[in-house]
Amino acid sequence: MRHFSLRLSYRFAVLMSVMLMMLSFRNLSAEPSAQAGRITVPLHVTSGKDQGYTIKVLARREGSALMIDLESMARALRLSFRHDQGMLVMEETLGIPGSSCSIMINNNFANVISRDPEHPKRIIQLQSVPSSVQSRIYLPVNQACRLFTVWLDREVVYNYSSGMINAWLNGKRFGESVGIIGIVKSEEQLTVQGSSKPAEEGSTVISGIDIENRSNGAIISFSASGNPTHSSLLKPDADGYVYFTLEKASCDVNTLSKIYSGGVVKAITPKQFTEGSLQFTVALDNKSFVITSVEFHRDEKNNRYVLYVRSNADVQEIRKKEKEQQIAQVISRDVEKWKLNTIVLDAGHGGKDPGTMGFSGTREKDVALNIVHDLGNFIAQKWPDVNVIYTRKDDRFIPLHERGKIANQSGGKLFISVHCNASPNRSARGSEVYILGPHKNQAALDVAMFENSVIRQEDDFQEQYKGFSEEHLIMSSMAQNAFAKQSTSLAQYIIKPVDRQSSVNNARGVRQAGFMVLWTPSMPSILVEVGYLSNPEEERMLRDRQVQTKVAFGIFKGVQAYRKNYETTSMAALAE
Repeated sequence: MRHFSLRLSYRFAVLMSVMLMMLSFRNLSAEPSAQAGRITVPLHVTSGKDQGYTIKVLARREGSALMIDLESMARALRLSFRHDQGMLVMEETLGIPGSSCSIMINNNFANVISRDPEHPKRIIQLQSVPSSVQSRIYLPVNQACRLFTVWLDREVVYNYSSGMINAWLNGKRFGESVGIIGIVKSEEQLTVQGSSKPAEEGSTVISGIDIENRSNGAIISFSASGNPTHSSLLKPDADGYVYFTLEKASCDVNTLSKIYSGGVVKAITPKQFTEGSLQFTVALDNKSFVITSVEFHRDEKNNRYVLYVRSNADVQEIRKKEKEQQIAQVISRDVEKWKLNTIVLDAGHGGKDPGTMGFSGTREKDVALNIVHDLGNFIAQKWPDVNVIYTRKDDRFIPLHERGKIANQSGGKLFISVHCNASPNRSARGSEVYILGPHKNQAALDVAMFENSVIRQEDDFQEQYKGFSEEHLIMSSMAQNAFAKQSTSLAQYIIKPVDRQSSVNNARGVRQAGFMVLWTPSMPSILVEVGYLSNPEEERMLRDRQVQTKVAFGIFKGVQAYRKNYETTSMAALAE
């Protein structure tokens, strides 16, 4: 009985091991296809004649680039890996005695070290810097394939048409071997190429390159340390390449490889030769410039090697380009100045000032705040580039003169104040949009007087609004005149969708009156009366949260139409 129990326990342990292995293999071969924006790419591995497997490799999209997770790709290729002090270290045994490859984020170089101490180190330069997302290291798919090809000396290729990676691990890479790419012959040479230390006593080290563009060419200065050395210059060939060579010299090849724009010099690429000489290939733009000469001068005082590149100077063309640059700068500033990038939303009343009250107890301050919050959410969702400023976000009292200051200090480009209306005539209904200006009728004056009456709840209203009169209103209207056209346009765009998007209809149009809240904002400003709380039917609708959202969306649609027209008109005016 005891032996039977032992056999049963042994079989159970074996069964559990098999199940765990199957679960592990399932996790290896089926990466999640959509997890936090991740996708997978199939990788087919040919390991021998009629032998192979297909497994999914974790990837992600960054714009149009397909990025591959190196850890997932190593796992698919049956390579082991580990994390060591911020590095991803991958190890292989395809070759004898095998090697490891170390990758660091934000580092253009991968280190390959063989387990055989007799084999030299290798440094593989990456065209793209590895990036890290959620502790995983990614490379563009073509760069990931190149890395494994150069390291393993096996063919690893991404097929853009099929969207599949193919890897052949049953032999050396097709065609010429890449197994010697990046070999570092000795630690001493590695030190020389990575720093300013001379390769040997008395040699020259080029430590920096400066380019000074001129209207008739450029001056290229090679800063040096150490003893001077013999140098030679080959004049430009038909493709515009200049070759500048120094004997017994060295430099940090990776640091001094540079690409330039906007001048006669396109690129400078250094090359270190095994016999100790150093050559710089200078690529000149001989299509945009007529190169007349390239001369060399040794600046002994400052220990510099200087190349003078001369080209024909077209004075008219130079002035034309300078003028174009100045105009482009002005247009760029104007575009930023007039871009509708900040909208100020003002919920009327608040705190100790409830505003008008409906017969069922609906308070204007609550309706206005809800609509303003919804309007701000629509703007934030649809236009992430637009900054939304609120004069109040909760139930608090904000003096009228402070609301305009908030708008001005935030650099607002639009000011929208939301209110609810009231009238002794209980049948009065509909929405209205006001701009600042002298009232045209008694109804407009009554609305303005009611909205302005809140100043009496301010502690220092007599001082803050000292001298307010019809004359003061006219002066304020004149100051707002610069924005009158835009304010009127905004009001006209808003009035229609507000009524179309809600059941609060029967639009009463665009009006003007002396609203104090519209005095100070130095921008197009409007006040929206979304409906009458004194009308029982409109009160019932305006206290409905869904109707409030519809009203807010109607205002947004109006602002959207205004913005499209405004920015199109502004850009057209700037282009003239």
